[in-house]
Amino acid sequence: MSKKTFAYIRVSSKDQNEARQLKEILELGINERDIFIDKESGKDFNRSQYKALKQCLREGDLLYIKSIDRFGRNSKEIKKEWEDITQNIKADIKVLDMPLLDTTQYKDQLGSFVSDLVLQVLAFVSERERDNILQRQAEGIKVAKAQGKHLGRPQLNLSTLNKEQRQKLDSNYPKWKRKEITGVEFMTLLELKKNSFYKIIGEYEQTI
Repeated sequence: MSKKTFAYIRVSSKDQNEARQLKEILELGINERDIFIDKESGKDFNRSQYKALKQCLREGDLLYIKSIDRFGRNSKEIKKEWEDITQNIKADIKVLDMPLLDTTQYKDQLGSFVSDLVLQVLAFVSERERDNILQRQAEGIKVAKAQGKHLGRPQLNLSTLNKEQRQKLDSNYPKWKRKEITGVEFMTLLELKKNSFYKIIGEYEQTI
């Protein structure tokens, strides 16, 4: 059976763009159908495309990864998955951002020791960075709450309507009151959901 070459790409969310990683991988000549992309957190390996990749890997195959933090963010899980691929499946791994992590090159005892050491250090750093990000987020939320800032989607009210919405509100409010248009039609015109619509109508009625 011929050996195959695969690549794995991960970005943390659907909003992030995998284009930079994908470009570098494609330049290696890897077929797009053999590139697996997850748009999920790296906190664990319970990811659909990663699982599909492991189903495809066979002994002698080669897996490219851009960097360890794209592989995962949990040091113990990273080490466990690395060993499963290289020792149990007996496939090779190359990490593009860290040439020392290349199991096709360093198969002697010293090379394996150095690779293992580098892997553990990078995995630990990746995990710590994730912890730091979560801590900074938590601290930011705490400060924002202390300052009375609203978190999440901005709350809609009369003052947040744009000029067009305000004009439609002024011109259609009398029609709605005379039952010439329905509430649903009015909401649609204003591009508002039911709760926001009635909240804004309540505020509006206090101004007229």
